[in-house]
Parts: sequence; C-alpha cells; structure tokens
Amino acid sequence: MWLPLFFDYAFIFFARVSDVTLSTVRILMLMRGRSVTAAAIGFFEVSIYVLALSRVIDSLDQPLRLIVYALGFATGNLLGSRAEEYLALGFTTAEVISVDKAGELAEKMRECGFGVTVLQGCGLTGTHQILHVLLKRRNMPSFLGIIREVDDKAFVSLMDTRKIVGGYFAKIKSK
Repeated sequence: MWLPLFFDYAFIFFARVSDVTLSTVRILMLMRGRSVTAAAIGFFEVSIYVLALSRVIDSLDQPLRLIVYALGFATGNLLGSRAEEYLALGFTTAEVISVDKAGELAEKMRECGFGVTVLQGCGLTGTHQILHVLLKRRNMPSFLGIIREVDDKAFVSLMDTRKIVGGYFAKIKSK
C-alpha cells in the first residue's frame, strides 16, 4: 500500500527537480542567444511540469504532495544553479584594480592568453590602473588564480557579458 504512494511522491519530487533545472538552463540559453535550443528545452520542461502539477492538483486533500512538490522546486533551483556554473557558457567582463601590481598582472594575464585593456582611473587614494578583461566564463578559475598569485589584494569586479562583436575574441575565433 505505501510503495505506490512512495513512488508517486518520488515522481512529483524528481519531476519538479527536473523541470526547474531545465528552466534554469533554458533561461541561460535564451540569454546567450540560443533560442532554438531554449525552445527544445522548454518543450520538455513544460511537459514535465504539467505532469507533476497534475499529480498535486488531483489530490489537494493530501498536503504532503504539495510539500514534496515545493521541495522539488527548491531542490531544482539549487541543481539549476549548479548546472549553470558547470556549463559556464558565455563571457564575463572583469575589471581589476591593483594598487601596486597592475603592470605585472596585465603582463601575466597576456602571457596566459587573456586580452587586457589598461585604463586610468582615479580613486580615493589617487590614480590607479584598471585592467579591463573579457574572458570566457569557463576560464574564470584560472583567471582568478592568476590574480591571487600576483596580487591577492586586487579588487575584482565581474559582470556577465551578453554579446561580443569584433576585437581580440574575433581574431581568436577566426583562427
């Protein structure tokens, strides 16, 4: 008697985990301009969602189903964020401010294949060099490793980059 109920709860939970994780990946694909992939993911996402929701709606007199559904949603959010980090699609723009070692940092980054633009900035304690770097998200760990190695006191600001046209990356892509 309890086994079919267990499998029903498990289905609701894992279906919700799956559809929310797919939702996160679908949104990521949309943000990266991959609308056909996003549409395909969306098809499976909504199909799973409807199946899970119907199991809950059909049995509103059983509040445990709603709790399992909500737990699946929460877990799906966690898994979706992990999947997004693992996929690391796209680009990031980094600005690095190093009070004493900006030149050394720029040189080391260029040696490692990163394109670096150096700008002048004026802060509270005077003029500083700002290193402006566009990098692939999957290269972020090595990029941050270089910064920690050369100047662990550097200030780093990271921003998501939606699209790039021309410049250093266009030269790399054409090779």
